Amino acid sequence: MAKPKPRPPLHPTLVQVLEPDEEVHAAARAADAVLAVSDRRLLVAAGERLALSLPIAELRRVQFDIEKGRPATLVIVPEAATVEPQVLAIPAEQLEAAAQALALVGKRLASMPFDYRESANR
Repeated sequence: MAKPKPRPPLHPTLVQVLEPDEEVHAAARAADAVLAVSDRRLLVAAGERLALSLPIAELRRVQFDIEKGRPATLVIVPEAATVEPQVLAIPAEQLEAAAQALALVGKRLASMPFDYRESANR
């Protein structure tokens, strides 16, 4: 039986909430939080709090803004209005890691069916 791959060093809050067989594919550090994309969900840990744990299919929108002379702004909006959106400041040295995480999210969202009629009713 093959041994599971070791996990990269992660924020302690994320380590606590990951399932034993859950694999993190990308992670990026924000100013006050850590973003991670696993094989199951998108996670945001802020301090000792898990601010977001959401299956990719339950995302409504992700917005990534990059401006000159400032940290990038990443906005994660869940489909359910009852789940708090997350706004993260991504420092320049974490742009590649954040872009990798967002590319994974984008590919998964692009592969999911989308009902335009349902979207129009929101």
